[in-house]
Formats: sequence, C-alpha cells, structure tokens
Amino acid sequence: MSTAESAPFPSVANNKSSKKRIEVAERNRLHNRTYKSAVRTLMKRCFAACTAYSQEPGDAAKQAVQSSLSAAFSKIDKAVKVGVLHRNNGAHQKSRLSAAVKSAIEPAAKA
Repeated sequence: MSTAESAPFPSVANNKSSKKRIEVAERNRLHNRTYKSAVRTLMKRCFAACTAYSQEPGDAAKQAVQSSLSAAFSKIDKAVKVGVLHRNNGAHQKSRLSAAVKSAIEPAAKA
C-alpha cells in the first residue's frame, strides 16, 4: 500500500467526503505510527538500561535508568494526550516500566 504523499491510490470511495476521510485516516495513521514507534523505542531503552544496571550497578547506570524512565513516561503521557494510546494502555505500559525499574534498583540497594 502506498502512502498518501507518494501517489494517489485508487480507492473504493464514491463521494468527496469519503475520499477525504480516507486521506485523513491515512495521515492520522502515519502520525500515530511515529508516536507508537517512539514509545516502543524508549521502553526498550529503559528495559536495556535496567538490565545494564542489574549487571553492573553504579551511579552512572542508575542515572541512565532514571533518565530513560522519565523520557519513556513523558512520551507515553503525550501519546495518551493526543489519543494515540488509550488511557489504560498508557497506564499499563508505565506500570511495566516502573516494575522493571523497581526490580532492577531495589535488590541492588538492599544488597
């Protein structure tokens, strides 16, 4: 399937309003895809930082975990605000991140 920018693709729409809705839906899909991709990337970075901290605890690694968590939370909140993610989905992803960070940092603090 080609994108809306590259070339107009044939559609089954018969009237002007339905053709416009197809164009708007495609534009929104591309916009939403960038948000979802950014959220997934930041979540992976946070999980990777947690793993790195678990293997080799230190102040720099702990700072990396905190900054990656903050960036991921910010992007998730923005995605929820603009309607890319559902509110409950955003809360679920933030809960996953918090649990991973807690399990990575807490045992190191007690040990």
